[in-house]
Amino acid sequence: MSDLAPATRADARRNRQAILATARRVFAEQGIQASLDEIAQRANVGNATLYRHFGSRCQLVAAALSEQMEKYAQMAAAAAAEPDPWTALRGYLTALCRMQAADRGLADLLASDAFPDAAIDAARDNARRDVVRTIRRAQHAGALRADFAPQDILIILMANAGLIHRAGAHAPESSARLIALLLDGLQAAAATSAPPPPPESELLTVMRGETLAEQPPGVQDKAAADGPRGG
Repeated sequence: MSDLAPATRADARRNRQAILATARRVFAEQGIQASLDEIAQRANVGNATLYRHFGSRCQLVAAALSEQMEKYAQMAAAAAAEPDPWTALRGYLTALCRMQAADRGLADLLASDAFPDAAIDAARDNARRDVVRTIRRAQHAGALRADFAPQDILIILMANAGLIHRAGAHAPESSARLIALLLDGLQAAAATSAPPPPPESELLTVMRGETLAEQPPGVQDKAAADGPRGG
């Protein structure tokens, strides 16, 4: 039995790596509500194997997208360190929305707070702190409209996520155009009066309201109901 243990552990590592690599691809293509059954099938493992490594969708999403979320936080830190505040904000929003357009899973995760995970929450909190600093600097310099609020970043991310889901193959260029138009409207010199943003607490409630139970018909995961089998 002990002679088989190293091989068993190696198989388990290979299965985990295959699941994660496949989950990144499938989430990027379809978003974080993609079928876990499809991920298991494309990774060439059984459903039970997937659930042995990742007991819930939340765990799989966190593991598959943690690297992208860390890049997101690093982008915000780089913006906070950029000497010119308008260049910082423009570059941050452009790069962030480009990342969203290239990865529907990340687009969903940035616009949703329904997947609690310590590492992802830390990346989100760090990014928010640095982005708030960048916003204040741009406003203090007179470059950014004075009524822009941190929750407006969430609104932009939600709008971009919706566009990405509907634009299909044209998502990258559609997203780039949306952000270019928005940035023109964010400049202080172009500002006109606008309604106040919704309270951040209400936006977070909306983000958390996108629960796992709200999957569309046809992509409900049957693996848990099937019980352990194979893989």
